[in-house]
Formats: sequence, structure tokens, C-alpha cells
Amino acid sequence: MPTYVLGISAYYHDSAAALLCDGEIVAAVQEERFTRRKHDADFPANAVRYCLDMAGIEVHDVDFVAFYDKPMLKFHRLIETYLAFAPVGLQSFSKAVPMWLGQKLHMRRQLTKSLGRKPKNRYVFPEHHESHAASAFFPSPFEEAAIVTMDGVGEWATTSIGVGEGNKIRLLEEIRFPHSLGLLYSAFTYYCGFKVNSGEYKLMGLAPYGEPTYEQLIRDHLIDLKEDGSYRLDQSYFNYCQGLTMTSAKFHRLFGSDPRRPESQLEQRHMDLAASVQKVTEDVMLRTVRHAHEITGKKNLCLAGGVALNCVGNGVILREGPFEKIWIQPAAGDAGGALGCAQMVWHNLLNKPRSVKSTDSQRGSLLGPKYDSGDIRAFLKGEDVVFEECGSEEELADRVAELIEEENVIGWFQGPMEFGPRALGSRSIIGDARSPKMQSVMNLKIKFRESFRPFAPIVLREDASEYFEIEPSHDSPYMLIVAPVRGEKRKQVEPGLKGLDKLKQLRSVIPAVTHVDYSARLQTVDRERNPRLAAMMQRFKQRTGCPVLINTSFNVRGEPIVCTPQDALRCFLGTEMDVLVLENFVIRRVAQQKLPEVDREKYLSAFALD
Repeated sequence: MPTYVLGISAYYHDSAAALLCDGEIVAAVQEERFTRRKHDADFPANAVRYCLDMAGIEVHDVDFVAFYDKPMLKFHRLIETYLAFAPVGLQSFSKAVPMWLGQKLHMRRQLTKSLGRKPKNRYVFPEHHESHAASAFFPSPFEEAAIVTMDGVGEWATTSIGVGEGNKIRLLEEIRFPHSLGLLYSAFTYYCGFKVNSGEYKLMGLAPYGEPTYEQLIRDHLIDLKEDGSYRLDQSYFNYCQGLTMTSAKFHRLFGSDPRRPESQLEQRHMDLAASVQKVTEDVMLRTVRHAHEITGKKNLCLAGGVALNCVGNGVILREGPFEKIWIQPAAGDAGGALGCAQMVWHNLLNKPRSVKSTDSQRGSLLGPKYDSGDIRAFLKGEDVVFEECGSEEELADRVAELIEEENVIGWFQGPMEFGPRALGSRSIIGDARSPKMQSVMNLKIKFRESFRPFAPIVLREDASEYFEIEPSHDSPYMLIVAPVRGEKRKQVEPGLKGLDKLKQLRSVIPAVTHVDYSARLQTVDRERNPRLAAMMQRFKQRTGCPVLINTSFNVRGEPIVCTPQDALRCFLGTEMDVLVLENFVIRRVAQQKLPEVDREKYLSAFALD
């Protein structure tokens, strides 16, 4: 009989479920994709149901259920922190404790209630950073590696260094709350007017518009950083231990104003603050991985935790760090903990062997739902949508490449949905990277988001080093590495421009994916992980000579990535996208005689600004 392990992350941020059958990943998916509530933290009932359906089993067939952290240990940290700051923080304490007493302290009971019954064997609760470390190492292509996990906070740990060898991981060192690189970055996210736990990537995207003029101020007052990457934060500048905000009045005095109001005008100082904390973050990340190399002696590195989504820092580690190769968990945040805790049970607890694959064992992170062409055809006919049906892979690749060449914006819906925060060519919006107008068109008419936000390139793997400063031996299949555009592909720009004025300049032969500092968050595409996307890109290259396209997630601002064909059509109708490709069906807006009705204002207002 096969052994099933169900992993769950829930009740804090980005709930998810993952299922293993005899150690192989059956499915992994975030709850937000089903409920359409971004970063949904409730019990992932829909995600669990999907995973079980993929395996053709019920809850009573599951042998082990793993939860991604230890609630009792986290509660201990909560109480100890409030006692340390009492009586300050009473309001925050009164909000948090009832939820813990009513739900989170009784996690076995809560899980049994939500699942409908207990697993055949038992519940398992690894520590939070063990789950991260497992998600980083076990799917990786390495027999052995150093492991670094960095995030806001788990139970107590905020950074851990470990080692993976064969089918075992061990954590060797950690930094503990309240000292946290993730919370330092989130404090600046909050101070610059973005939403904590989701706006950090906006801060990273804003950083190249500024100069690190506040870097020394941060180093002098906020963080005491050692050569080995260990650090302490001066808590008098922060409020996350005892309050409902991230920063204190002393922080505001240090940087000269109160926090920026969300959606208000961005000033040069906000860009400079973003650049400054990004520079400090990169330094901490680099020192930490160098120390990990020293104490483990390994040539490969695995990364996970929310800070591992800082792809600029990852690029620095790849270029300047001591490791030959790095592998980053695509779902590096809390969602990935569902996969990691399940793998922790299979390998560490049950001592099952691990099979290492030359790429990785995460199947391109395409681990979510997929939809049958027959069902899609019936759905489109039921909605009176006019469509073209491509009869072969070659016909589809040629048709879509032609439409992109004509500067159409394409909603691209293919195969299994991605696990993790990045669209990887399964639920993507795609466009021509050579187009000077494409960034602004996509930001303002499709995504309805801030104009400064950069777009990422997808590039055929064999051509990546021709366009970007990345070694041919390295790839970036999960869009987690930032690399500079090669000098010969750049264009001269007018010197002296500052802030958002930099957006007006064309910086390379692929301007729509070249950030203002000549960087790009690239994804490499190959036929093994994503054959249909690779075939279409190959055809586009044959037509234009360019192997690079824009890839952004198929959603609007504040909405989770689309999951179903219905989600995709609704997003298509609620934006100014030109073409929707659902598997082998091509839907052109201009060909529609009567589009299904979608109230665009109501659709957009359904998602909170994020």
C-alpha cells in the first residue's frame, strides 16, 4: 500500500496544502487560488480537496498529516514577548490571545475538525524553519548542500543555517526573534506605504529608482551587523513586538517624517529608503551565505523563507557568493512550508531514501490544477465566445508568436497551475519585450498597478547568457534571480535623471523588461519543464530573432493568479488584454461579436489594493 503524507500551512499567511505519495509530489497549491482572496490564511480546505482528488483518495487514506510549525512554541514566543514589553502592547495582546486560546493552541483538534477525521497514523509538527529547510533541500538537484532560511519569524527563529546530506537535514545555527532581517525589510515596506507581507517586492522594485543615501543611517542606528552575517536590531526603533504597526516614533524621527500614506505620492526619499534597505539586506544575505559555506564546507546552496524571494539579493549571492550552484524553493514563503513539512516527515522521520534529479524534483513547480480541452471548448461555447481552435502544437506556437509580434498582449493559460507566487508560463500575461510602450500598457491597462513596477523577462535557456550576465551553466527556471542585461544589448541614456523620470528612457534592445538599473528578474525556459511555452518562444525567435518575451502573472492588482478558465476569461474581460489563449483555443477581443458581460469596475473593486 502506498504511503500518503499531507502537508498543511495555515492560519498566518498564504495557506497551502501539498500531498506526497511514497515521497513523490502529487500536488501542491495555495488556498487563495480557489477562494480568490489574496494570501488567504484560513484552513486550506479547497487546496486539501484538490490534492486528495489528484491522488484519488480521501482523508481516511492519508497516513500522516504534517503542519508547518509548532503552535505551542509560537505561543510561548508571543506570551514571552508581550510580558517583556508589558504594559505596553495591551491592545495587540487583546487581539491576538483570543484567537490562540480558541483555535491555534488546539491545532490537532482544529485539524481534525477541518479535515473531518484524523490521519491513519498521526500528526507531525516540525519547526517552521525545519519546514523551510526541507522545502529548500529535498526537491533540489543536490546530493548535499548548505541550507539557509530567512524570513520574518517562525516560532523563535528568523534565520537558520543548516546542512542537507542525502535524505537528512540538520539545522546548525539560528538567529532568534526579535532580530529579523525579514522584519527589518517589512518595517521599511510599511514606512514607505506598502502592505506588509505582500508589498515587499514593490519595495524591491522601487529601489533602483533611488540612491542608498540612508544606508549608513540604517547601519549606525538600526542594525549591528557582524562579519558572519549575525546581527541585532535596536528595538527602540520598531513597534512589531508590542504594537499594531512596524515602526516607532523614534524610527520616524530618524528618517524625518511619519510613514507614507498608502496610495499617496511617492517621493524621491521613499526611493532612496528602498535603495538603502535593499543594499543592507543584500549585505546581510551575502555575509550569511559566506558563513554557511565556512561552517558546512558544501559547494551547493539551497535557500527558502520569505527573504529568499528577494531575487536581487539572490543574484548577488549567485555572482559574488562562494557557492558553485544555488537552488531556491519556488514557493519560498509560508506556502512552501506545506511541501517542506510533508517532505520532512517522509525523509527525516520515516528515514525514506531520496532520489535526486538533475534539474530538480519539483516539476517546474507546475503542481496545481489543469483543465481538459473538451471542458474548455464547452465553456466557451456556452458563453458565446468566438474562438480559433489550433489543431497542432506547431499551429498554436506560430499563431501566438504572430500575435505577439503584432504587439498584442496575451493571456496565456496552459497546463497545471504554478505553486508559489510567480507565474512561470502556465498562468501568465505575455508580450513583446522589444516594444518601448509595453511596460506602461501592461501596468496601466492590464495590471492596473503602479507605473514604476518592472516586468520580468522569459528567455530560452540556451540564449540566456547572450542577453543577460548569467553563466551558461546556471539557469533561473523559477524567476528568482536578477541578472544585469549584457552591455552589448544596452542603449546609451541621458545622464542625470532621477526617480520616476528614469522610466522615460529606453535602456536596451528589450526595453520592456530592462529595469532602470539595467537589471532583469529573468526566468529561463526549456522544453523539459515547459514544452508548449518553449515551442512558442522558439517560433517567436524564428520570426523576430529575439528569444525574450515579457512574462507577468495572469491577474490584476490585488487578485490572486487565475486558477480556472472562468477566472481567466473574467480577467480578460475586466482588462484591456488583446488575446486570451486557453490551452489550444485562441480568443481575440476584436473577433468577438458579443462579449460576455463583466462589470469592469465591480470586478476590479472586488480585490483590495495590494
